[in-house]
Amino acid sequence: MSSYQNILTEIKENTLIITINRPDKLNALNLKTLQEIDHAVTSSKNDKKIWGIIITGAGQKAFVAGADISEFKHFNMEEGKNLSAAGHDIFNNIERFPKPVIAAVNGFALGGGCELAMACHMRIASENARFGQPEVNLGIIPGYGGTQRLIDLIGKTKATELLLTADIIKSDQALQLGLVNHVVEIDNLEGKCMEILQKIYSKSPMAIKKVIQCVNAYHDKQTNGYDFEIEAFGSCCNTNEFTEGTNAFIEKRKANFRAL
Repeated sequence: MSSYQNILTEIKENTLIITINRPDKLNALNLKTLQEIDHAVTSSKNDKKIWGIIITGAGQKAFVAGADISEFKHFNMEEGKNLSAAGHDIFNNIERFPKPVIAAVNGFALGGGCELAMACHMRIASENARFGQPEVNLGIIPGYGGTQRLIDLIGKTKATELLLTADIIKSDQALQLGLVNHVVEIDNLEGKCMEILQKIYSKSPMAIKKVIQCVNAYHDKQTNGYDFEIEAFGSCCNTNEFTEGTNAFIEKRKANFRAL
């Protein structure tokens, strides 16, 4: 893997673990950090040794406590739009990544941190995790897709309340709202993510990719998700993985997709 300034990378059990490593800033996102996350994710796309990704933060206080305000406090309109557009591109890349991406949320996930977690395919939270979009306190709004993804995940009514009040919610409420998939003790956070990923890794990689594409098609206003699913289903039927999966089912054995 490449050498980075603001993130750490490690491959463990076919999983790329990206750790945002700015604990003195509560892992706040500046543009350099965003670019490094994007590079690490994108570089692993065609790496056959990497089957999935976990994104987390250094330490136990924060996943990402927000954007680095000092970087953009003097921005004008055009500079603000450019930063927001860059964040959208990077988080869209994560959301559309063809391998599973899990956010291991260890502590505060506020502002850009909550937006990063929401861009991942799943979110596993530690018991001390906290979520929120407090941007209105600063005279600004979420700029990396937060106003849209929060609605998708928890619904318009509650999302509007959280966006307007800047309330910060605990992990148990985030679980109740559907913002996170599981809440675990912080010492078991990585283990829970690995447990889920290992289950996914036993399935067809091609089918996993297609599921991710279909899920994203549901939210794409330019795409008819049902039509997309029809095409995706058809494309699966003409693959070695489909042959292996159906033969394994008929022969009452476990499919070995990774050997193909």
